[in-house]
Amino acid sequence: MNTFVPVSMSSEDRSDMNDGNTGLEFVRLTPAWVKRLALFLRTLEENGDALFFSPHPTSDAAIDALVRSADKDLYCLLVEGERVLGYGLLRGWDEGYEIPSLGIAIHPSARNSGLGKLVMHFLHASASRRGARKIRLRVHKNNHEAVKLYEDLEYVLEEGEDDYLIGFKSLGDP
Repeated sequence: MNTFVPVSMSSEDRSDMNDGNTGLEFVRLTPAWVKRLALFLRTLEENGDALFFSPHPTSDAAIDALVRSADKDLYCLLVEGERVLGYGLLRGWDEGYEIPSLGIAIHPSARNSGLGKLVMHFLHASASRRGARKIRLRVHKNNHEAVKLYEDLEYVLEEGEDDYLIGFKSLGDP
């Protein structure tokens, strides 16, 4: 299913503007997006972000296998036209966990523009609509911008293993 949620405006509104701005959209990760996500993840690696975000292997084949095996887990992209600006995931449901684990990454060129918070709110709403009452994440202690974002969004962070913090957020009753 290749569903999307328009974030800015409808496609009809965009076509009327004629300014080349295609707007932001959330799209579910499908085989059609595998190569663009792989490029996005390689950009993160080249930027030195692999320490902070490496949720799964980044090859086209590994991402394609992930897409094809996902059932309840959610992998979504924040895109502008064909360009991936953000990646968000909720996983753990496919393995039987009640509390999903959340992960996000924002393209280096799109950071500090509010997109991280936007992706977080989308994932919170998605988890809540799927019946989750709580959400979990793991963040490297040195990822100061992410730690601040999570604290601003009312995650309770506690010491985890190695150099990581574990965060939980209550989503309330579904």
